[in-house]
Amino acid sequence: MAMLWLMLVGFVVTCDCRPGQIGDLDDEFYLEVRDLLSKHAAHQAPVSAPRRPREVVGWPRPLPHLGQVTGVAVNSRGQPVVFHRGPRVWDASCFNASHDFQHVAEGPIAVSTVLTLDPESGAVVSDWGSNLFYMPHGITVDAEDNIWVTDVALHQVFKFRPGETRPALTLGQRFRPGGGWTRLCQPTAVAVATSGQVFVADGYCNHRVLTFSQRGRLLRLIPLPSEFLSLQVPHGLALMETLDLLCIADRENMRVVCPRAGLVPYASVQPVSIQAPDLGRVFGVAAAGGVVYAVNGPTSPQIPVRGFTLDPSSETAIDRWGPSAGFHNPHGIAICPNGTTMYVTEIGPNKVWKFSLVSGESV
Repeated sequence: MAMLWLMLVGFVVTCDCRPGQIGDLDDEFYLEVRDLLSKHAAHQAPVSAPRRPREVVGWPRPLPHLGQVTGVAVNSRGQPVVFHRGPRVWDASCFNASHDFQHVAEGPIAVSTVLTLDPESGAVVSDWGSNLFYMPHGITVDAEDNIWVTDVALHQVFKFRPGETRPALTLGQRFRPGGGWTRLCQPTAVAVATSGQVFVADGYCNHRVLTFSQRGRLLRLIPLPSEFLSLQVPHGLALMETLDLLCIADRENMRVVCPRAGLVPYASVQPVSIQAPDLGRVFGVAAAGGVVYAVNGPTSPQIPVRGFTLDPSSETAIDRWGPSAGFHNPHGIAICPNGTTMYVTEIGPNKVWKFSLVSGESV
């Protein structure tokens, strides 16, 4: 609290208070103080016992016909939205050493790749995305129900407004992998803050996260050259906005690392790094209730494929979980807006799992 007060005092001292602006400045200042105090209280408040995932047996019925299910998100109505590859499979023939997609001549995937499912039955409610994508990967639904997807073959990220199939925003250059500030290389995931800031995991080649404004203007690079953070395939993203943390599934480093997201002005946030001997290669992350839920993928015979509940405050894994039949190759994970339901997708077998997040169970 003392550090917070010093930060506020510093704000007062450095303000340029010119005549005629005092009233506006006071309003601005006290709004800023109120925001900082509320976020500080949220950070200091003890975290209640996290909800434990419990498999919803028999879901979905009927089983939808899916290709490799690379991603899942949940819209404001609690409906899971999945991104899958239809008949296309990512194998060793797909990219050359320069990350150029080798099957452009085959054209985009002809079947619908974005499916909205009924949360009760799992039946397909709506579908779209045919003849648009070449190698689907990540999907996110933001607070306004815009759908964001990444395509690792196109090396692009797309934003689609609700009910539209023409992108409202495109990041990256079509079939042109690269670094710098205008190109992406096999982007894997997107996270969108309530303020509209967009975080893109870029991905298999560039090993970085880029922050954009809601209009697509580049704001920040994670990690900065001055930051002692090295990412190896940032594969999934989860925002913890009240803590001003962006949690990254740092797949090949076998950890979840959470640097400062940069959403809270003047905040001093310590980065978090969570590792465990059995964590393995982390493919997906989602955040709810002050904890991070993660799924790993095949790593070694000694490391089981399963889900984890991770506590950023202690930087430890506090629970392990999974379906009764076990996971094989989980790839995506998402939690519904009210924090009561979780979905996990796999790319072999091609499947969507549903879990209830149950409070009161021992961890």
